[in-house]
Parts: sequence; structure tokens; C-alpha cells
Amino acid sequence: MLDRYWFGDVERISPEAPVPVVRVRSTEERAGGAANVARNAAAVGARTGLLSVVGDDDAGRAVAALLTGAGVDAQLHRDVALVTTVKLRVLGRQQQMLRVDFEQQPTTEILAAQMDQFRRVLRDYSVLILSDYGKGGLAHITEMIQLSNRAGIPVLVDPKGDDYSRYAGATILTPNRAELREVVGRWKDESDLARRATKLRTDLGLQALLLTRSEEGMSLFTDDGVWSVPAHSREVYDVSGAGDTVIAVLGAMLAAGKPLKEAVGLANKAGGIVVGKLGTATVSYEELFGTAP
Repeated sequence: MLDRYWFGDVERISPEAPVPVVRVRSTEERAGGAANVARNAAAVGARTGLLSVVGDDDAGRAVAALLTGAGVDAQLHRDVALVTTVKLRVLGRQQQMLRVDFEQQPTTEILAAQMDQFRRVLRDYSVLILSDYGKGGLAHITEMIQLSNRAGIPVLVDPKGDDYSRYAGATILTPNRAELREVVGRWKDESDLARRATKLRTDLGLQALLLTRSEEGMSLFTDDGVWSVPAHSREVYDVSGAGDTVIAVLGAMLAAGKPLKEAVGLANKAGGIVVGKLGTATVSYEELFGTAP
């Protein structure tokens, strides 16, 4: 998807309705959704490819150009019947005033072509990240996970919705608190959370479940129990895209051979950095490690 930003000043209320008038001064476009995950992985040094679907329109071409500029091998299928998903954010004095979404689901024919490409390129990669935004691009996610398991490739999933059964067999799921509550219900305390998370992990056959908890940091649930890492203390400016950064850095670090806990710690650090930036943003190698690659 494409994230568009209109920046401006707010100096008066509209005479037509009790809403602020934003006088647009500048505009910006950034790669969003799975494209934001891909550019975050590339930003920390991973050789990254993206397989996805866009429309045959200006927004789709903008996504392709942004990915190329970020060093991502973008393998985008163009659906002539599809309007590329666009999220337009209007900001007045750096405060988001409004978001407008343009979206529809891709056609069956394009998704079938995407699966053919997936089978061809899968073994070229060390880790597979599936970012589910509920936009229809992962209609074949169950088969993708099965093919990856047969190839011995770890699968990381950023989930969506209240039915996680289609993620069965994945290596790691990375829900946030709201997403996990939608599936397992509200927990009373930490022990209740551990019980519910463990049951979900067992039911789905996951190796690990990584719960992102905003100001509470992260909790990793594995066969070895629960391991929690506190949030990095930093002023929160904008949380949009933070989940993208977390799963991207986690995947990149696992692909580089880092142990799971070390990869989680680095992903947590990256999430703490990116929430201090405006909009969908990336974390550089230098920011993460304090040195040039």
C-alpha cells in the first residue's frame, strides 16, 4: 500500500461545518503495509524481496519506485482491475487530523499468479515474513506456510482478525495486545496471559509467540516459558508502522543467524526508536547497532 501525507497549517475553523481547515503546504509519499516491512528489513542490511499485488495505477508505480529506491527486490503483480491501497493522512502542525483509505481486494487470477511466483522464489530466501493487513493479498497463506515448512524456512506472521487457524504451522506470530485479546479474550493477570498464550501456541503448532505490548515492552512465549523484555524508554511520537519495524528487524536478525532472544531484543530496540519518528519510518543499521555496517 502507499502512505500519502499532506502537511499543512491549521489557522481557522470551516464556516461550513465545525471542522478545522488545513492549508496544505507540502506532500510526501512513503511505502506502507508490507512494503514498509520490506524497506525496514532492507534498512538494517538484509537482502530483501517483496512479493505483492498492486494496481496498474499511479499509486502502484509509486510503491514500486519507493521500493527500488530502498534497495528492495520488488516483485509486484499488477492487477488492472485493482485500485492500489492508499492511506491518505492529513496533518496540521504535525498532528494527524484525518485519514482517508482507498482500497479493494485483488482478483483471483492475480493471486494465483502470485502463488506461482512464490513457489519459484521461495528457496532464494532464509526467512519468510507474512504481513496480514486483511486486504485479501494473503488468500493462500495456509499453502504458503506449508510450502515454507517443507523447505525448512522459518515463517513469521503479523496476524489480523479473530481467526488464527490459517496461521497454523507458522514459526512465530507477532500480535499486539489488542490483536491477541481478540483471539484469546481478556486475561486477568500475567499467569492467565501465559496460560492463554501457551494454549494458542500449542493449538497452532507455533515455535514461539511474540506479544508486543507498547509501553510494557514485549513478551516471548516458547517451550522454555515466558521471557519479557522492557520497552526502551523514548518519547512516543507516532506508533503507526511500529509493528512493521518489529517483525522486519526480527526476521532480518534471524536470517543473519542471531539467537531468538537476541533477535527479539534488537526488534524491541528498533520498535522503541521508530515510534519517535513521524509516520511509517525505518530504523537504520547505525541507529540499531551504533556503528556503520
